[in-house]
Amino acid sequence: MEEVKRNSLRAWILAARPKTLTGAITPVMIGSALAYMDGHFQWLPALICCLFAGLMQIAANFINDLFDYLKGTDREDRLGPERACAQGWISPRAMRNGIIVTVLFACLIGSALLFYELTIVGLLCVLFAFLYTTGPYPLSYNGWGDVLVIVFFGFVPVGGTYYVQALTWTSDTTVASLICGLLIDTLLVVNNYRDREADARSGKRTVIVRFGEKFGRYLYLMLGVAASLLCFWFFFEGHLFAALLPLLYLIPHVLTWRRMVQIHSGKKLNSILGETSRNMLLMGILLSIGFLIRH
Repeated sequence: MEEVKRNSLRAWILAARPKTLTGAITPVMIGSALAYMDGHFQWLPALICCLFAGLMQIAANFINDLFDYLKGTDREDRLGPERACAQGWISPRAMRNGIIVTVLFACLIGSALLFYELTIVGLLCVLFAFLYTTGPYPLSYNGWGDVLVIVFFGFVPVGGTYYVQALTWTSDTTVASLICGLLIDTLLVVNNYRDREADARSGKRTVIVRFGEKFGRYLYLMLGVAASLLCFWFFFEGHLFAALLPLLYLIPHVLTWRRMVQIHSGKKLNSILGETSRNMLLMGILLSIGFLIRH
């Protein structure tokens, strides 16, 4: 990679990690498609949810970048994508300011949802974005990352997006939220699978560090399979396409899993990160199309 000027626009774009935004956009897309199917779609609340989710994802990336650097987790043997603070692209002081600005901007955007009584949910999103990496008991360092992903990339954004448009919560919303949470957790599992040895050395006790490589390997596979099979719920609700279209996701998911197992370790697993992000978006699109066809 060519030299990145310190605190430059390019440095901030790299620190924001745009490829991770699929994890923010996909839940909002699913929640909005579900609202459309039920005849409740409203474009303005949907747009606000999308902007808030995207900004909070960027803020979380900044927070992880800074505090992993301060903890000394981002060492020279890091296998994942390069981090801005560790590479010297952004100074720690500038990153702190960037976190403050991004969180405040996200809160400003999210304040438009005050009418929908989601203030506490928004504040919890901000709080856990920090607790994930910081504090006396950083949650990601103690094996809680997967649970947080299911909650904050499943139930909160899918359910929240649906609620601000429909002003209600349905059983379909619960199932769609769980599907999305399991789906996006595959991205975290790839990260933790790749970093399992480095995490063990730095004291980061992810579930893969706790239970081993084989567990992580099959956890990745089963998360995608479980998300796909849960879509059959919609078949019994009379939503045929929402039940069957997502099954197409299993093809690239299994192929990606096989490549992950073959690579096994090292920086080459970063290619699996990209494939997983692509597969997540595909699943979100397929499920959303299934909801839209039903309407």
